[in-house]
Amino acid sequence: MSRISLIAFVFLFFSCNEQLIQEPENLIPKDKMAAIYYDLAVVTSAKNTNTELLRIQGIETMNYIYVKHGIDSLQFAESDVYYASKPELYKELYQKSETRLKAEVKEIEDAQIAQRKLDSIARITEISTPVDTLIAN
Repeated sequence: MSRISLIAFVFLFFSCNEQLIQEPENLIPKDKMAAIYYDLAVVTSAKNTNTELLRIQGIETMNYIYVKHGIDSLQFAESDVYYASKPELYKELYQKSETRLKAEVKEIEDAQIAQRKLDSIARITEISTPVDTLIAN
């Protein structure tokens, strides 16, 4: 019985190590793939927000991604399937793009807060200038 268990264990051990999808010849490197996922998220968001503006500008979202990153649809599809076959690696790529998205959102929010402060200061200056003039006279 123990021999059967040992053989089953060895069989399972090696079968779990089997690679389901072969690495494509033109595999997109991990860092570039994370950048593509980031751009894909941004473009998809823009597409869902204002499709008409993209249509007027003549921007086709996937073609934009391909041109920007110097890839073609087959290279993207093969690389995407390959990375998807490796869940931990796929998760890592999406986390990199998510981290970049969150940093970008924070930067925009910080810029908006700074602009609101400047606007408030400008309004206060506009309001206080006539009063200061009256006090000085």
